[in-house]
Amino acid sequence: MREADTIRQGPPAPAPTVAATAAPTAAGRHHRRTDEQRAADRARLARRGEAAARVLLPLFVVAALLGVWEVVVQVQKIPHYILPAPSLVLETLVKNWASLAPALWFTLRLTLMALGLAVVGGVLLAMAFALSKWVEISLFPIAVLLQVTPIVAIAPLILIYVDSTTAALLICAWIVAFFPILSNTVIGLKSADSNLRDLYTLYGATRWQRFRFLLVPSALPYFLGGLKIAGGLALIGAVVAEFTAGSAGRNTGLASRILESMFRTEIPMMFAALLLVSLLGIVIFAVFAALARLLLGHWHESEMSREP
Repeated sequence: MREADTIRQGPPAPAPTVAATAAPTAAGRHHRRTDEQRAADRARLARRGEAAARVLLPLFVVAALLGVWEVVVQVQKIPHYILPAPSLVLETLVKNWASLAPALWFTLRLTLMALGLAVVGGVLLAMAFALSKWVEISLFPIAVLLQVTPIVAIAPLILIYVDSTTAALLICAWIVAFFPILSNTVIGLKSADSNLRDLYTLYGATRWQRFRFLLVPSALPYFLGGLKIAGGLALIGAVVAEFTAGSAGRNTGLASRILESMFRTEIPMMFAALLLVSLLGIVIFAVFAALARLLLGHWHESEMSREP
């Protein structure tokens, strides 16, 4: 009977080979890699789309506003000495570029010099504050006093006491840009993790090692945030100081061109100089924002790109 049953059931099924069992596993791994690649491609495209939207959407809004401005001026026939059309402002900018370009360079140079002095002075003083609380207690109120006092009130005194007009303008712009660098850097130096501080003490780290590997990475995001603020403030300080000085001539900035245009009732020229001031401020902010993204994008949460 057993032999008959064996004959009816047929021979036993062969055991699966190694190649037969490995084939589905390899296929599954291939599918998983393909899915991961597709997800990475989608994430990459999403990041590119977001980056393009960050640029195109503001440009679209600005273009729409300029278009409305142009249409309103043309339809209402508003005189150019009251409100010039954007096309006239652009035409004036091109025609008077020979006089506006040196003024733009003067304002840019003054802004960068003031910002450089603010960075050097603010960082050094912040380091002194972080190392000694008595230095902070003694000098921080003076820094606050310079910050809260309007630059328009200080500028006439500086222009009286300083012989060089350029040096006076530089001091005014430096005063405005100095405090954000100092304040943000001090906060960053003090925000280092206390547990990491104890760890560095436990391992006997030197002051330089503590500063280089703990305090600098902790303060860098705060410093860059203050730098983006100080860049715009330095430009504002330079323009306001030049307005207060009321200087005129060849070696002057965009503020002087605005004042000259106001006295001569050349409103399109005023708008052209104002446009250059605005574009300069945007470029300064964009440069420092790109610098922050370059230095912090691979490790700090504030600049890291998140997956959608």
